[in-house]
Amino acid sequence: MIVILAALSGAIIGGMTARKRSGNRLDIAQYAAGYALAFTVVGLIATVVIDRILSS
Repeated sequence: MIVILAALSGAIIGGMTARKRSGNRLDIAQYAAGYALAFTVVGLIATVVIDRILSS
């Protein structure tokens, strides 16, 4: 669940960042994909850390 939310929020933040920098549609798509991937990795790490803490 954390990973999905992180990916969606990353895509939204990336798209808004590219639009703010006056990017065209391809720029917006690339920023959204890049941010989504980065946020997904962070969400995955957070999920693993939380799981390890709670399973102890």
